[in-house]
Amino acid sequence: MGEISIKINIADRVYPLKVNMEEEEVIRRAAKLINDRIKDYQENYAVRDKQDLLSMCVLHYATATLKAEKRVINEDTDVAEKVYQLDQLLSDFFSNK
Repeated sequence: MGEISIKINIADRVYPLKVNMEEEEVIRRAAKLINDRIKDYQENYAVRDKQDLLSMCVLHYATATLKAEKRVINEDTDVAEKVYQLDQLLSDFFSNK
């Protein structure tokens, strides 16, 4: 699909973007998550500087991303181990026939 022009508001600043049509919803949702997180930080911490709020938000999402990546790697390792064990069982089964 083609590119479209959209405007995204993050921390009271508007950013014009050109995005693929299929990415628009994800980008808008991401901007909403960021703005909600900033609002949460403003309400719960004595921080008013937008740069500090954005830095805290970036740290939150970067940490979440790294945790998710680690979880995926661990799950992939677990699946690979299970496949190896199944392969061994099948090999043993068919070699005894």
